[in-house]
Amino acid sequence: MPARRITWSKALIALFLSLVTLTMFIPIVNLIARALSNPGQVHLLRGYELWPRGFSLINFQVVLGNPIVGRALLNSLFITIAGTVLSLLFTSIAAYVLVQKNLVGKTPIMIFLIIIMIFEPGIVQEYMVVKDIHLLDSLWAMVLYRMINVYYLIIMMRFLEDIPDSLTEAAKIDGAGHLTLYTRIVVPLSRIPLVTIGMFYAVAKWNEFFKSSIFLSSPKNTVLQVLLRQFVVEQDTTALVGASDLLKNNNIAQLDFSALKAATIVVAMVPILMLYPVILKHYTRGVMDGGVKE
Repeated sequence: MPARRITWSKALIALFLSLVTLTMFIPIVNLIARALSNPGQVHLLRGYELWPRGFSLINFQVVLGNPIVGRALLNSLFITIAGTVLSLLFTSIAAYVLVQKNLVGKTPIMIFLIIIMIFEPGIVQEYMVVKDIHLLDSLWAMVLYRMINVYYLIIMMRFLEDIPDSLTEAAKIDGAGHLTLYTRIVVPLSRIPLVTIGMFYAVAKWNEFFKSSIFLSSPKNTVLQVLLRQFVVEQDTTALVGASDLLKNNNIAQLDFSALKAATIVVAMVPILMLYPVILKHYTRGVMDGGVKE
């Protein structure tokens, strides 16, 4: 096989992308190093050092050992998982309906959806709707909030329009109804868009802070992002509750606040980062399955 030629343009692009990757990778590793450092040696870290000074899990033990943080983590996981599943379900169903050629009123419906996408309602109107349906201070308010994103719906529609009509026509001749078409043909052939849009939905649900701070008011229904802001930005030391016993057992005088903040950020960041390798694996497999074979 002939050797691949590396042009200057490809080399420059690779160098640029590598630098961009480092700008994101180095701060993350620095946070992990700070969180894993011994509380008595954290002050020795300079700039963006990537290796911890000493080693201690006390910061993670304090953060994860706090019942408030544990409850917020479970709430965020529930909102992300339930919200993503329901959003994918209803987005794919809506897209399947809207791509039907004999759908009456398709153009007015699409115009209405695009208007909704461009002109979003205000927070007061959204708050009154959530209040009227009795979902204030309920996790279901965040699960159902913006269940269907119009932009993702349009992306899904574009993929479904590429499904050959011969497949659906053959299934209809065999007596398949819309439910069978959706479950046996549309969903299996839409793995790539479903996985991609699912990743977008999951990241949005996990990172939602503003609406969560408005719709959820009680401590039992708080989410990790709201708690993260209270601790990191407002420097609320709630996460230090119950840390005295851990400090005595580990012979530590006091915790370093910057290391504790770093541990909290890592705890809030790791679950959603674990999603990307799984998504990319299925995405790559879907692309290869759809390749031309000789």
